[in-house]
Amino acid sequence: MNGAGTHHKARQINLDATRHGVFAEIGAGQEVARWFFQVGGAAATVAKSMSAYDMDISDAVYGPTRQYVSRSRLQAMLDHEWDLLISRLGPKRGAATSFFVFADTVATRSPGRTDKGHGWMGIRFQNVPQAPFSEILLHVRMLDNESVREQEALGTLGVNLIYGAFYQYLSPNELIPSLLDGLSTDRIEVDTIRLSGPAFPGIDNRLMSLQLVQSNLTDASMFNADGEVVQASEVLYKRPVLVQRGSFRPVTNTMIDMLERASDRFHQEYQVCENSPCVVMEMSLNSLLERNRIDHSDFLARAHILCALGKTVMITSFTHHYLLAGFLRRYTKEPIVFALGMPNLLEFVDGKYYEDLEGGILEYLGGIFKKNIKLYVYPFLSPETGKIVEASSVKVSPDKAHLYAYLLENSLLEDIRGYNPEYLNIFPDKLLAMIQGGDPAWESMVPETCARLIKERNYFGYRAYPLAAVEAKP
Repeated sequence: MNGAGTHHKARQINLDATRHGVFAEIGAGQEVARWFFQVGGAAATVAKSMSAYDMDISDAVYGPTRQYVSRSRLQAMLDHEWDLLISRLGPKRGAATSFFVFADTVATRSPGRTDKGHGWMGIRFQNVPQAPFSEILLHVRMLDNESVREQEALGTLGVNLIYGAFYQYLSPNELIPSLLDGLSTDRIEVDTIRLSGPAFPGIDNRLMSLQLVQSNLTDASMFNADGEVVQASEVLYKRPVLVQRGSFRPVTNTMIDMLERASDRFHQEYQVCENSPCVVMEMSLNSLLERNRIDHSDFLARAHILCALGKTVMITSFTHHYLLAGFLRRYTKEPIVFALGMPNLLEFVDGKYYEDLEGGILEYLGGIFKKNIKLYVYPFLSPETGKIVEASSVKVSPDKAHLYAYLLENSLLEDIRGYNPEYLNIFPDKLLAMIQGGDPAWESMVPETCARLIKERNYFGYRAYPLAAVEAKP
């Protein structure tokens, strides 16, 4: 949809006599409100439009803050303007009006600020008159190279958000991709979204995070152990990072042992780090695919277990480790460590991950092993030989031997020590077959919390089998 589409959306809202509200915009001009004034009929929609550029004025209106472009500032703006709107117009118009407050706080490019713009944007609204309010909150990155283009994109995105809140709230899966109507992914990235309130009964924002990545609005989205969506900078900024990639279907004792032993080594190696490492469990879209589609209930099962285990989860579109490394480097210069198993390392070496790159293995490894990035490698029990294979002892092909030796000698690859040898016999595919086939031995191969949730909620095809039936199995 082009500018005419944005014009049409703003005009439709202005013609909707049931909608009336406030626009409060900080930092990038009144780019969203301007659309409603331009298309005509704004008096029916706009109760007030304001912008508090001066920090002292902003603090006087919304309270003091350490960060003016932040979720907390956005929330303070919504709270303040909503209370004023309802107290002033509620008694007179509340019976027939669905009130709303739109707010954004944004930093665009400027002579003293050349990095890409970003900001928080949100709308608090009633889906019907006198209903409790609902909310949609977004974090957005603006990718244009000129501030005027950033502002134009912000205005279009704001209109799309307001329109979606009013007319698409019953279908969040349609609302999310419509945020980029009239825009493109090379101009705007929406990396965080949170929906709440009675307009969205039963909503799970972890699923909305997945939808952002599936809809190509962002390359990565995150949620914490409480299941709350978070913006990457809130979690990663200036912190060391320990990341484990996987499908986690389900989480096994091997995976937890790998992470814990890697964490032990991380603390030993990087004691000088000022902040504790952020531990992230990452799932790519590829790892979620089952028969070329993503089963949302299956995704939520994995997410629920990871959250119950106290983990921060990242969903990404990154097929390659070096792309994930580049994303993490956007937010921190501190050490980044990938914890991975020997099979994954061998896939690096044999060419699976870089066969589509012009620079081949050098381009791939150059993307991963940037400053302060390394791999901790968990050993593997070879089913052919019955021997344990480690990064420091594995044999690689002669054409890659010198390069592999370089990685070892420079400590870019390091064996994970102190692991539990019993866990080397756990293979996720076999474990999943045991869960679905009713073999109770699977329970000893996963954390207790994981086993309990699988059985309580019938995750991953689990069904309770009568003991007699299990014993009768050949």
